[in-house]
Amino acid sequence: MTLGRRILLWSLIVFTVSVVCFPLYWMVISSVKQYSDLFSRKFSLFPNETITFQNYVELFQKTLFARYFLNSLIVAVLATVGSVVAAVLAGFGITRFEFPGRKLLASSVLFTYMFPPILLSIPLFVMLKNFGMVNSLFGLALAHISFTLPLALWLAIIFFEAIPIDLDEAAMIDGAGRLRTLWEIILPIALPGLVAISVFSFILSWNDYLFALVLIVDETKKTLPVGVAGFVEATSVEWGLLMAGGVLITLPVLFGFSFAQRWLIQGLGGGAVKG
Repeated sequence: MTLGRRILLWSLIVFTVSVVCFPLYWMVISSVKQYSDLFSRKFSLFPNETITFQNYVELFQKTLFARYFLNSLIVAVLATVGSVVAAVLAGFGITRFEFPGRKLLASSVLFTYMFPPILLSIPLFVMLKNFGMVNSLFGLALAHISFTLPLALWLAIIFFEAIPIDLDEAAMIDGAGRLRTLWEIILPIALPGLVAISVFSFILSWNDYLFALVLIVDETKKTLPVGVAGFVEATSVEWGLLMAGGVLITLPVLFGFSFAQRWLIQGLGGGAVKG
């Protein structure tokens, strides 16, 4: 590659990263600005006045942000665990057993994403109400599984298809059953794929707004997207609290990606190649 092409490539990379990261940077800077600085007519990429963390202090003192954070964490973890377990068992069965409609099922798992989530909210509300799970974090987690599981199952099928079935046969010749083969042979090999499934499932659940708005009524059971949306009132907007809340909402996702980056890349790359 010539020097001119390298300069052009790196210029494009720097420009793209700057465009993508600027909203996050502006949110962080706005969260540490003073109230008067937020409404200053003088545009600046840095705070015009002294940096303050008062917005973060008021976020925990004047709102139920800590409760919203805990609720979102509980729901996202439950939804992630449920999606991963169901996707692993279903994906293993689809890729390892022959039964009528297997290929049709494997190719149509993402069919549910053709429908807007609002269409699923009413049937889910009726079903959860009949089981007494409306206004429940566990019920909300079940609702989240309904839209995280199709993607998780689709990824699981891809990852399991990349693992040679000869390994299953060798394990069963040695006396291992199906579940033992799955637990001791298949899952360790598919670990990067499981991390990728977990990350995507967690993010989908963590960012959900619609189902949390429809299924949760109690203020103390609201999740972060719905709770932080309450900072936007009819007559005013708490911009300082909104920006501070946005930063804290983003941090778990950033830390999760940073921690799972190596396994995530291996999982997505490994799922693209069949063994």
